[in-house]
Amino acid sequence: MKSRLAWLGEYGHAALVRHGLRGIEKECLRIDSDGRLSRKPHPQALGAALTHPHITTDYSEALLEFVTPPCATNWETLQFLCDIHCFVAQNLDDELLWAQSMPCVVGPDEDVPIAYYGESNLGRMKTIYRRGLGHRYGRAMQAIAGVHFNYSLPVGFWAAYQDYEESRQDESAFISGQYLRMARNYRRNAWALIYLFGASPAVCKSFPLRAGHGLEELDPHTWYLPYGTSLRMSDIGYRNKSQARLQISLNSLAEYVGGLTTAVTSSSPEYERIGVNVDGEYRQLNANMLQIENEYYAAVRPKPKAKSSSRPTVALRRSGVEYLEIRTLDLNVADPVGVNQTQLRFVEALLLYCLFTDSPPIGAAEQAEIDQRELLVAREGRKPGLEFSVDGADVPLSRLGLDLLDGIAPFAALLDAAEEGYVDALEQQRSAIREPELTPSARLLADMTTRGQSYLDFMLEVSRAHGAYFRSLALTEERTSQLGELARVSIEEARALENDTQESLEAYLAAYLAEV
Repeated sequence: MKSRLAWLGEYGHAALVRHGLRGIEKECLRIDSDGRLSRKPHPQALGAALTHPHITTDYSEALLEFVTPPCATNWETLQFLCDIHCFVAQNLDDELLWAQSMPCVVGPDEDVPIAYYGESNLGRMKTIYRRGLGHRYGRAMQAIAGVHFNYSLPVGFWAAYQDYEESRQDESAFISGQYLRMARNYRRNAWALIYLFGASPAVCKSFPLRAGHGLEELDPHTWYLPYGTSLRMSDIGYRNKSQARLQISLNSLAEYVGGLTTAVTSSSPEYERIGVNVDGEYRQLNANMLQIENEYYAAVRPKPKAKSSSRPTVALRRSGVEYLEIRTLDLNVADPVGVNQTQLRFVEALLLYCLFTDSPPIGAAEQAEIDQRELLVAREGRKPGLEFSVDGADVPLSRLGLDLLDGIAPFAALLDAAEEGYVDALEQQRSAIREPELTPSARLLADMTTRGQSYLDFMLEVSRAHGAYFRSLALTEERTSQLGELARVSIEEARALENDTQESLEAYLAAYLAEV
């Protein structure tokens, strides 16, 4: 790493990595005034979830997803996200946006409405896919929300870096290889984001849990983990056993695409028992290990060009990796939009560290360590003296964390040429490593305990405050007009898709699923 860092520090080279493109995909639940999951359809004023580029839905009809365009600065990204929140909050009537990753009050699975996208073949396929997720993992788990951070290096960086590396690969292969290198090291270090930014140590008792879940009672209405950081990133959330069996390697683009292709084309006896088309109704798209690529719940995903019309495996094989999708962040309860500049600055500096640090292949033994480390941090990350296995040796979390921050520090300094706050962002995390009570998860539990409030009551109060904040802001006329026009156009586009539907749903699905 030292030689690469020295090259990066030479005149002009550091500027090449500044102002990469970044975007955010932020999920949040629509709730009623009592903190219960909304049963209302997607609001007409927000446009059509199927075709709107910035306001859509994820699993549930009540689970909104806000998507920013790629921007060259964190400020632009967060401002756009804030504008989306304002527009939505001002068009929700008496509903609110739930401020937490773990859900509000949820009833039985059948009370969690699956997202509806209209009667076009594309819309029906998206709904069937979600119906399959419900059968496979339960609907309540799909109501968990998070923040995804999309990041790519500036285009002008790659040619200079390829010259430095003296690589004779074609440009696309070189760039893909470097993003896979970054992704492997991110997997090695993702535990740090679970510790530093995990903000879901508690959950409403209405959330369905399996026997032996290991949570403790905080009050008559709340489960929690005393040293937990992120239930979302634990085995209670997205770390499910069925996906743990998947062998999808980040060691090369060919291995990654090959692993995904195998998963989306290989039948699962467990899912065969669910059935596909039963009594004329689709229960899932197919009975494969993954219905489609999006079902793969990974901490990081190498992504092709965002506008590609092909399936992800096909697009990656044809054109390579365009950016990385970082999927480890909980919603930040302390910030109305769910994420802040300090977090984005730290993640960006971490990703540069991951790119320029040696990144050997990840074998089965190391992958098992990574998985166990993330689970341990999610459930017990703030436990005094916590240790976990690294290369077969037990290492204190505090030591590994401080060593990691020391490695990231030079990259934070390079990004901080205009004193944008990267160094300060890193130093805040150093304090949180040394003092676990400074982490978001600890602060959340402390606030709930101090106020004597249940998870539901506390988060409902926060959600109301966030809603009032967004309703008090005045969008610019330009942004109001833009988002209003996008809503109108998206409805027209969704109707056009329905009107233009010619082939049968069966033929449409067969053609789509055959493209691998």
